[in-house]
Amino acid sequence: VSIQTNGSHDLTPLHARGLNLHAVFMLLPMLYNQGRAAHAEILRAAARLVEQGALRPVLDEHRFSFAEAGAAHRYLESGAAIGKVVLRAE
Repeated sequence: VSIQTNGSHDLTPLHARGLNLHAVFMLLPMLYNQGRAAHAEILRAAARLVEQGALRPVLDEHRFSFAEAGAAHRYLESGAAIGKVVLRAE
């Protein structure tokens, strides 16, 4: 699950392993009240997977405080992050 709206990703490793990537763009259809029932089912299915432990976010090992949010953005933009970059609430 990602909220990233732009990016450039090499999908070769997925194809080499015969894996599939599925994406669902939900914001605009929801704003215009289109496909809400289908999107609700997608979210329910994702919630079930989370509850079962089958769907987990990949979190980068680096953690930043809210005061370090600028550094967290720079780290993410550097391309060095693997997974989600976490801001700690202190």
